[in-house]
Amino acid sequence: MKEIIFQRKIPVTRQVDVFIAGGGPAGLAAAVTAARMGVSVFLAEKHQSFGGAAALSSVPAFMRFSDGVNFMAGGIGREVFDALYGSQADFTELEFPIDIEKLKRIYDDMMVKSGADFLFDTTLIDVQAENGLIDSVILQGHEQLFAIQAHTFIDCTGDGTLAMMAGAHADKGDERGCMMPATLCSLWSNVDWERAVVIVGQDPDNRNLSRAFADGVFSVQDSSLPGMWHLPSDMGGGNIGHVFSVDGTSESDITRGIIEARRRMPEYEFYYNHYLEGYENAKLVSTGGLLGFRETRRIRGEYILSNEDYDSRASFEDEIGRYCYPIDLHPIAPGAEKSQYEENYLKGYGKGNSYGIPYRCLLPQDTVNLLVAGRCISTSREMNGSTRVMPCCFITGMAAGAAAAMAKDSSPREISVPELQKKLKKMGAYLPHTAL
Repeated sequence: MKEIIFQRKIPVTRQVDVFIAGGGPAGLAAAVTAARMGVSVFLAEKHQSFGGAAALSSVPAFMRFSDGVNFMAGGIGREVFDALYGSQADFTELEFPIDIEKLKRIYDDMMVKSGADFLFDTTLIDVQAENGLIDSVILQGHEQLFAIQAHTFIDCTGDGTLAMMAGAHADKGDERGCMMPATLCSLWSNVDWERAVVIVGQDPDNRNLSRAFADGVFSVQDSSLPGMWHLPSDMGGGNIGHVFSVDGTSESDITRGIIEARRRMPEYEFYYNHYLEGYENAKLVSTGGLLGFRETRRIRGEYILSNEDYDSRASFEDEIGRYCYPIDLHPIAPGAEKSQYEENYLKGYGKGNSYGIPYRCLLPQDTVNLLVAGRCISTSREMNGSTRVMPCCFITGMAAGAAAAMAKDSSPREISVPELQKKLKKMGAYLPHTAL
């Protein structure tokens, strides 16, 4: 492969206490939390909206915020929930359809009021680090290259991009490197919700797939169909159609995947119109601007949250939150046999049950001043099927933001974890096994 040398002097435009890459739910929670604690914060988001998958990929619903009794994502997550659904809404539901435009405005308002500095249309392209200590990040703005220096850095990219550039280690997919499929989510109109079959926590839209397969409706016989969520009026939010063998860290895979996903969407429109009641006049209005990815990298931290921790409802001395979403692994190929956890998904986790998330899962091995939050925290692949969803990203993001603020004059590895837990609990974090 031919190579060139590219060198350039670029300005350091900001020196801050905390730099955050990524403005999804984890990044937003981290930025707002750290800024409210009085430190200087800069967040870079490569797109033009906060909110990650919900805002940019049109993911139609939040998964559970509670264990059926207790609100898990207290603090930032509770603020978002109350603003979106109302403080009196039943938080014990399993799923919550999203008003995407309202959510974007809520996130904008929270960030602006927090005082955190941020820029959209700004992409992380490199990291200056030595022996695990990060000095600065290199960013591509709309036209200009510039650098940011910070005391502590937080990777909320979902893909672990900053951590990998800084020399951290990661795992990706299963033992063969295979990952769950991507989905191009969508917005629909003209759904007759009085007649459409909706069973929360189940996938009734897939009940006539075998007949449609036999009729040649689909170019890919994908037997898994999460389905459509009821949005206001006659609108629906579709989590429809898997795109297999796509690596969300590869631009060539992403390009191929989104082209394929858009090509296949009319097949699903035909299926809904002709095979499911209530959808006879349903119309595909738009698809998300980005593919939605369920998994890419998992950064190896000081602790790897495991399947055994899930099964035992584990508690930890250093836990920074607890969560409860069932392990949700989508099949890696069309017609693939269901895993143990896919079979057990509908059984749920049991009302009032949860597992702890250790602070060590946010601390990448062999680094000094780096935290991770959101989808790429340190877990087994199976556990990532639970921690990857947005309410849990609020939990880990808020903890990372608070830890970074506390590390203003030290490092994230040197802060007092009991003091961190105390601060998180005062913010509303669900930490029943820790003292104030």
